[in-house]
Amino acid sequence: MAIAFSTAIVIGANAPAIYTAAQPTSANTAESSTVSTAVLDEVWQLVDRSYIDPAFNGQDWDAVRQDYLNRTYASQEEVYDAAQEMLGLLGDSLTRFLDPQEFSNIQVEPDSVGIGLLVAEDEETQEIVIVGTLEDTPAFETDILPEDILLTIDGETVQGMGTTEVVTRLRGPVGTSVTLTVQREQNEQTYTLTRVPVELVSVRHRLEETPAGNIGYIRLTRFDARATENMQQAIQDLEQQSIGYILDLRGNMGGLLQVGINIADLWLQEGTIVSLVDRTGVVEQSQASQTALTTKPLVVLVDGATASASEILAAALQENQRATLVGTQTYGSNLIQSVRGLEGDTGVAITVAKWLTPSGADVNQSGITPDVTVELTPEQNETIRRDRAFGTTADPQYQQAIQLLTSSSNRSHFELED
Repeated sequence: MAIAFSTAIVIGANAPAIYTAAQPTSANTAESSTVSTAVLDEVWQLVDRSYIDPAFNGQDWDAVRQDYLNRTYASQEEVYDAAQEMLGLLGDSLTRFLDPQEFSNIQVEPDSVGIGLLVAEDEETQEIVIVGTLEDTPAFETDILPEDILLTIDGETVQGMGTTEVVTRLRGPVGTSVTLTVQREQNEQTYTLTRVPVELVSVRHRLEETPAGNIGYIRLTRFDARATENMQQAIQDLEQQSIGYILDLRGNMGGLLQVGINIADLWLQEGTIVSLVDRTGVVEQSQASQTALTTKPLVVLVDGATASASEILAAALQENQRATLVGTQTYGSNLIQSVRGLEGDTGVAITVAKWLTPSGADVNQSGITPDVTVELTPEQNETIRRDRAFGTTADPQYQQAIQLLTSSSNRSHFELED
């Protein structure tokens, strides 16, 4: 299953949330009653200058420009459809045109209104796959599980919608309801959920008491603009009371690239964090700044929904021998996107680079292999989800991390203290 996540790593200093939106590149932004094809040329130029594949998927990119600009369009919507069609020639589902509604949605801080469902698109089947649910939301209260397939929203099939439109339809005014049909194997189930304000908390932390000493447990759910500060506070709160840490990245699909780098820097005293490679092959490395907040033993929990910025963090900690990874193979997503604003309040998301692990490994579609593999059966996964048991005695991956941190034989291996 090849999944394109709805949240992608993005670069840009002015990015306040998951995506960055630059100012329109065209001076022709005045409203007009006539159909304008300027946005087509804007999209073409941005791809021409920055798309990661300089061969443009084997397309004659100059000829593509002439083809689309020479067409006649009856409406602005037809122009938008043409822009998406043109980008589709690149064979990259993450590089896409954003109409005014879609562009508006991705600029809204995700603390908004919805049901807490996280979705992605299977690149091979175009099915909308559920990859998780946010804690303390209506979707979290159901028995919906990762890898379930979303079939319909309010009776309309989602096949061919794409994740941006699906997310748009899942949102709505507080108190309104949305009806979903979800498939697991051959069984279909319908859910009617009420939209509520969704406050996304990027970091949760607590102490786990064990006979060998307290363990600091930190669950990082997203790499947003507040995550670095929240992670710093969590480490400071736990440092004097704990003998080691568990950092839970399971289900974390990524977010801001720079935030992933910043959080790695909180744990690493030295070493390479990540390398970025653009279309020309130029490599830019990010190094730890020798300002780690702790040197105590660390175990990182990962799974198949640990993606993008989460994988940057996990790989940096693993390859610098700072942490032991426990869980299952990560997703394998190393593409970096830039989102730009265009004429008419539209936008475009373009894949502009990729990242490599400190050792230079390309994890795209392969993921990161944990040091200790602990599989969860479907029954265990469902029980943990239903009972909100992540990070408890019912969670085998969490229990393995506790064992690694507290057993005498392993503590000597982990010991990193001065």
